[in-house]
Amino acid sequence: MKETSHDIAANLGLDGKHARQRRFRRWWMFILLFVLAGLGARMVLGRKPQELNYVTVAIERGDLVVTVGATGRLEPLKQVDVGIEVSGTILSVEVDDNDYVEVGQPLAQIDTTRLEAVRDQSEAALASARAMVLQSQANVKEAEARLARLKRVYQLSGGKAPSQDELDAAEALRSRVLADEASASASVQQAQATLNVNLTDLSKAIIRSPINGVVLTRLVEPGQTVAATFQAPVLMTLAEDLSQMELRVDVDEADIGLVREGQTATFTVDAYPERTFQANITQVHYGSLTVEGVVTYTTILRVDNSALLLRPGMTATADIVVSEHRDLPLVINKAFRFSPTQSQKSKRSRGLVGAILPKPPFGDSKPIEEDSTGNTKKVWLLEQGQPVPHTIRIGESDGLRSEIVDETLREGDLVIVGMETAKSST
Repeated sequence: MKETSHDIAANLGLDGKHARQRRFRRWWMFILLFVLAGLGARMVLGRKPQELNYVTVAIERGDLVVTVGATGRLEPLKQVDVGIEVSGTILSVEVDDNDYVEVGQPLAQIDTTRLEAVRDQSEAALASARAMVLQSQANVKEAEARLARLKRVYQLSGGKAPSQDELDAAEALRSRVLADEASASASVQQAQATLNVNLTDLSKAIIRSPINGVVLTRLVEPGQTVAATFQAPVLMTLAEDLSQMELRVDVDEADIGLVREGQTATFTVDAYPERTFQANITQVHYGSLTVEGVVTYTTILRVDNSALLLRPGMTATADIVVSEHRDLPLVINKAFRFSPTQSQKSKRSRGLVGAILPKPPFGDSKPIEEDSTGNTKKVWLLEQGQPVPHTIRIGESDGLRSEIVDETLREGDLVIVGMETAKSST
């Protein structure tokens, strides 16, 4: 059965009844959206407004101390490694760690049995050499007497006897025995020198302290064998006087131009983190030290350690005072890094749409560019609730505060170092 045109229009929603229903629903949707937009705007506009709070710090007068930081190690003024020049077995050790010793005091002794045997052998060789000298001297006397007798016979015989060959042989014999005497005398000197060496080695079997000081480290025990071959073995380490010490620090090449002899410094060690020690620079080395591409220069500081709190080898962190200034106008360095944003300066109205739509994050706004070349810096002062830029010239800085070298700012002026947002009270 065929559908009529009226039925087809009804099925497609093209008749007048359905058109009125669509227009009715559309109007209700418009009304609903308008009501929702009104409610949203009321909620947004009814929220508590946000205000900017600027964090400020006042310009003040004070003292400025410029320092250079460095690290290093504490060492004794004089440290001696006590070794031994002869080989042998340690017979006894007379001192221990931390013992105080004096010059010439016995520290240790090695077994002298072998050294004494070598000494006796050298003494015997010396006695033998001396006997050879006596024998050579007797031969010389015999040869000289024979030569003198032959010459007398030759003179009495009028040159007829003895023959010239006999006289020449007697002269040669005399020369040989004189040479033997000289050789025997040289052997005596050689034997005496060898004996002196052996006696010296025997005297060195007792190791004595070369300085007045304290034993830092003892490296040997009784019964231990030491061999003095190419290098003397170290038996112990002595420090002369721990009441005065030196601190060796490595100063970076960027700071070495500020450091010189006579400057004072303070330093701390891990053993006493709450205590500060004093020191004075006595020497700044010209030679450099490069470690992993970092160039440093060794600087030596004299330290008073009368209380004996500091010990050799401690790691110290030092602050060298390179300059001190009194009663200067100072500005905090944090003020140089502050810059208000463009959005916060303009503060234009955003309207209803702007009130409804979310605001961009605070940090998305582009900061105002500032001129900071050389010793010229830009700071912002809070004047009548608004940030106002000021350009100033600064002098020396200790890393936290800087000296103001012109009269652009006065004591008590408030410089802005930051800002924060907070909801205003209702």
